[in-house]
Amino acid sequence: MAIVNVKAQQKDGTYTFLNTTNSARVAALGGVMVPIYDSDIQLATFNPSLINSEMNNSMSLSYVDYFNDINFGTIQYGRSFEKIGSFVGTVQYHNYGDFFYSDETGFQDDSQFDVSDYAINIGWGRRLNEQLSIGANLKFAGIQYEANSTFAIAVDVAATYKTESDWNISLAARNIGAELYNNYQGFRNKLPFRMQLGASKRLEHLPFTVVVVYDNLQKWDLSYDDPLDLEGNYDPMTGQMQEKSKLDKFAKNFFSHFVFAGELNLGKNLSLRLGYNYGLRQNMKTPTKKGAVGLSYGLAVKVYKFNISYSRSEMHVHGSPNFITITTNLDSFKKH
Repeated sequence: MAIVNVKAQQKDGTYTFLNTTNSARVAALGGVMVPIYDSDIQLATFNPSLINSEMNNSMSLSYVDYFNDINFGTIQYGRSFEKIGSFVGTVQYHNYGDFFYSDETGFQDDSQFDVSDYAINIGWGRRLNEQLSIGANLKFAGIQYEANSTFAIAVDVAATYKTESDWNISLAARNIGAELYNNYQGFRNKLPFRMQLGASKRLEHLPFTVVVVYDNLQKWDLSYDDPLDLEGNYDPMTGQMQEKSKLDKFAKNFFSHFVFAGELNLGKNLSLRLGYNYGLRQNMKTPTKKGAVGLSYGLAVKVYKFNISYSRSEMHVHGSPNFITITTNLDSFKKH
């Protein structure tokens, strides 16, 4: 049985899982859109403008050991065509474990049901010239919670521009669409629309790539009122809430948009990755034990013809999900 609450502030609604990464590399670099232009098919789901011909015949398998008995799985495959561009197909499946039926008194008869989300993505990317590449994802998303089910369609659009100083700058608008069907009565669920602006650069004299992403471009105010007052802002003597200064509010909200990350390549067969998501830390930390919430880290090793990526993301003081991704290019197995 899985009873887990992994988000302190749920703002994006039913289809929030569309903004959850299953990629070990993306998770290690902060869990958001990554603006690194290379041959890694993992990056296509969040940033389709990175889809390119080097992903032709690439394949990726990802597994996430989330909280309790929750687990995610993803499979990806890429194919390029000279005249129309490159494509990446992605199937994502999120399983939240088994739940017991119970009545209003709490009585259970030992019968169970499962809960799951799924998404099927068809991504397209094309490089227009040496500086500019564009891409889009067409997504079909569904939810099955016992007898309750939903279905939605959405698109992502993105563009990546390479500057003369070798900065890669990406802009992505994700989850543009609508719910087509649900068997709940009386309402339609909204999709978690999100815009992200990011930049990356590989340093000239060090095999290190720096990444900076501004998340939630579509919304400035990410603050919320905590009805439990976990930060201790209530003054018992006056009976009033202690208001923070405007500068403190501005700084906290401003940095909640930013994700900072880096990737260090130690030769051709080993990479180390580190990310820091300040917004995640603000949402998930607890006053008594803040820990390393918001920090993510991982590594990638090449073994034979396989690239194996592993990462952990400190999402909560009570646990960290484990991400593992294995990628390969099927062309590498062909005899020349």
